[in-house]
Amino acid sequence: MPQEPIHVVVTGAAGQIAYSLLYMIAKGDVFGPNQTLVLRLLDIPPMMGVLEGVVMELADCALPLLREVIPTADPVVAFKDVSAAFLVGAMPRKEGMERKDLLAANVKIFKVQGEALDKHAKKDVKVLVVGNPANTNALICSKYAPSIPKENFTAMTRLDQNRAQAQIAAKVGVPIENVSNVIIWGNHSSTQFPDASHAVVVVDNKSVPAVEAVKDGEWLRNVFVSTVQKRGAAVIAARKMSSAMSAAKAAADHMRDWFLGTPDNKFVSMGVLSDGSYGAPKDVVFSFPVNIKNGKWQIVQGLQNDDFAKGLLALTGKELEEERADAISIIGA
Repeated sequence: MPQEPIHVVVTGAAGQIAYSLLYMIAKGDVFGPNQTLVLRLLDIPPMMGVLEGVVMELADCALPLLREVIPTADPVVAFKDVSAAFLVGAMPRKEGMERKDLLAANVKIFKVQGEALDKHAKKDVKVLVVGNPANTNALICSKYAPSIPKENFTAMTRLDQNRAQAQIAAKVGVPIENVSNVIIWGNHSSTQFPDASHAVVVVDNKSVPAVEAVKDGEWLRNVFVSTVQKRGAAVIAARKMSSAMSAAKAAADHMRDWFLGTPDNKFVSMGVLSDGSYGAPKDVVFSFPVNIKNGKWQIVQGLQNDDFAKGLLALTGKELEEERADAISIIGA
């Protein structure tokens, strides 16, 4: 039996990431095969013509779960009664652009969206920030939505996790689903720490630590880390545009796990409000390994990090503190 429709907002809905993401959401990849939906699509006024085309295409997909599509340039309409928010719309990073420039443009957008969520969304709305710099945008957004719990604001590092998983699977020569528990620590930026030291790989039907399966510590500390950190830039250099299809898939993965839960003994990476676990700074949105049950995430505790890992965690934590300071000075909060 199809359930009552839930309202889902996607911002930047006329853009590249949304073009892949909307189909995944509407066909049931995120909220399950029986969950009907109303899609609320937000973009800026000059994009309304393009958005009209996206709405036509969604109609032409003839998707049984999709009950209604509401295109709008008005945040009040976009955020009304939503249970899930994909905040994709942001000023995109262009080649050679510094993160600080990006932050200045985006902080204002996420302030407005936080205020709209606060007034119009359901109080248990799950918010995923995809638009960069995602961690700090999520923090700003939560500050302007004081009536919504802070833990309901997350930033996407699932794309980095998926990238890391793919690198290890290729290195060992196993299917992607044979690799689990790769962690992305910290910021969704080039300071992030992709960490395979707690990962598990299934080789010949046996679960072994990734370190054992890869058999190349030097590669794991250098090539692997640097490839994942710089993958976004490599895609921009090749495509002349930032990652879109892979970002959409990662956003769908993140929200699906948040709604439907993670399997026992498996964890995923999400940017969440830091409580200081693993020495991370508090009150920044920091990517941790999490387990999810009944729609609630919890940071996985008790993992042992060596000095190499601690050094990289400190570095990405420092960048997030600097971003927070810059963001707060921009909005004068």
